[in-house]
Amino acid sequence: MAKSPFLLRSFFERDPLVVARELIGTELVWGRCSGIIVETEAYLTLDDEACHTFTRPSTRAFVERNRAGAIYIYMNYGVHWMLNLLVKGGERSGLILIRALEPRRGLAAMRARRGVEELRRLCSGPGKLAQALDITKRHHELSICSGSRRCLLPRSGDVRVVTDPRIGISRSKDFPWRFTLAGSPFVSVPVRIGPI
Repeated sequence: MAKSPFLLRSFFERDPLVVARELIGTELVWGRCSGIIVETEAYLTLDDEACHTFTRPSTRAFVERNRAGAIYIYMNYGVHWMLNLLVKGGERSGLILIRALEPRRGLAAMRARRGVEELRRLCSGPGKLAQALDITKRHHELSICSGSRRCLLPRSGDVRVVTDPRIGISRSKDFPWRFTLAGSPFVSVPVRIGPI
């Protein structure tokens, strides 16, 4: 049997913290655009006050009815769409927020959608990357594992990952569940200095 060129559902059937770390360095393909994932954040579906499942019955229902690799889209502060991926099937479930990309393909389309030229500013934040890739609610509950139009290509080569506390949240904010590509200028916020 030929090996799949993109990550399969089994990739998302493991611990959310492992998946969030191992997504760093993979290439997110979205239509004619793509970028290397340089920043993620993990959220656990149980006992994590920062996860939507803590306060939103609709998110708990999403987790219940969908399989690993499902796309979870929500609007942040009524302004920006956010791309998350469901991790499910291991000992605990979670949602992984894709926070930043290093743009690779489809740069002209990304620049037009974002209204900026500078490569570093195209996808250096979850709202920015959703705008650059034209990700909206219409993609909610699709799968990232079902075809080559929206998929994740495996890492190529060694990747050094830095762990940092999550950002942009008020609850459970000290958990070191933000993962970034070491030295990447494309992350949303520089990694904080000091022990975790």
